[in-house]
Amino acid sequence: MLSEFEKKVAEFARVNRLFDTADKILLAVSGGADSMALMYTMCALKRAHVFSGELFCVHINHQLRQGESDLDEDLVVAQATKLNLPITTRRVDVRGFARANKLSIETAARQLRIENLLDIAGHNNCGCIATGHQKNDNAETVLQRLARGTGFRGLAGIWPERIFQGKIRFIRPLLCVTRPEILKYLERQNLKYCTDHTNADCTYRRNYIRHRLLPALQQDCAGSIIEQLAELSQSARRFHNMVCRRADEVWSDMAYSTGDTAVLKVENFLPEHPAVKVELIRRSLAAIGSGEKNLTHRHYERMCRLADPNVKDQRIELPSRFLVRREYGKLIFSRPGEPHVERGAKYCLVTLEVPGPTQFGDYLIEANILEAENEKFEASKAKKGDFVECFDLDKIKLPITIRLREDGDRFWPLGLPRQKKVGKFLTDAKVPQEIRRKVLIIADREKIIWVCPIRISERAKVTDKTGRILQLQIAV
Repeated sequence: MLSEFEKKVAEFARVNRLFDTADKILLAVSGGADSMALMYTMCALKRAHVFSGELFCVHINHQLRQGESDLDEDLVVAQATKLNLPITTRRVDVRGFARANKLSIETAARQLRIENLLDIAGHNNCGCIATGHQKNDNAETVLQRLARGTGFRGLAGIWPERIFQGKIRFIRPLLCVTRPEILKYLERQNLKYCTDHTNADCTYRRNYIRHRLLPALQQDCAGSIIEQLAELSQSARRFHNMVCRRADEVWSDMAYSTGDTAVLKVENFLPEHPAVKVELIRRSLAAIGSGEKNLTHRHYERMCRLADPNVKDQRIELPSRFLVRREYGKLIFSRPGEPHVERGAKYCLVTLEVPGPTQFGDYLIEANILEAENEKFEASKAKKGDFVECFDLDKIKLPITIRLREDGDRFWPLGLPRQKKVGKFLTDAKVPQEIRRKVLIIADREKIIWVCPIRISERAKVTDKTGRILQLQIAV
């Protein structure tokens, strides 16, 4: 029979659907109270058929406390063996990594821990990693972010579930319980755990928050400060989800990216709620590989103001030399050095497989032939973005080729009454210079049908008389 503590965790997992797709779960166990409670609780839930997934255990030895680190490892291995859990251990050189990369010990340990957890999860085909984060950890995280400056995303604290590398889920089943509840659970069950003496060292920011700041705030707080910060986090998460839904709705009409560059159309961007603007900017930066670690609320404010035509600033340099600028009614986010497609062997003219995939340098072009009445075509219209276009196949003279832009190129832009030089068209359309350098030319035997990703040709457009559709989709 499950204890009240275990029932509370099971209900939290059910509400947040933590175990819905958990065929194999990797338990991250350090040996401390939280992670040992996680291991014991997850085994109890599995025995009670709360979930059916297999459990694996992993211990990352940070080698920071001389012999004590080895004792932690020994305890975890012994208890995992007792519980019949497959156990993997790994040792990492946190101090060496911190020195080599000029990081704090805390940051270095976290980076190495996540990197190794993901690697071990991959080797064991685990799509899910469970960690022992609990309510007190969440409160400390929220206060830490408030101290350095944060928005509502930071106030959301530790999420019950996060996805890493696009597929591996980190879940926190103990996020519904406090540290005292965990200690009481371990005591009642007579379960062993290790105590890390460095957790009392208040020279570390998180320990200072835990041992000094939180107790001071609790003295002036009616009710539990831990519970109140948990409720604040839940509210922030709900608001964040609402903002993300709106960003999803407008993203395809407002934004496009080419790997090195992301673009937001200012006329679509300006009317949005400030919180949605921040999320759109965050997604644009993520699209070009810019992390968020060194970005502050002030950076986001400046980027939002940059869209205002009355603001004099035309460009902002961000940490790590990422650049944002306003040009031709667009916010343009670019990587350091503003790299662009270089002419060379890998970007020579290539004939497309129709239907089928074709590689052109760093681009993959997928060609499909659809019937105009086909459900797939109707679905493709709904999802169409800057790098997906449809053409009337009967107006195209095969073969189709792809290449870079050349001087003298001419085409008939969709919606215009006559042909224009591609260069003149791009200037009139106010396409930024760096986007022009990356423009791809897709042509049939007689004419250009697409200046990608800007405009297709009037002479190849789909009409209500179209029978067969050629769909081209380009991915970087």
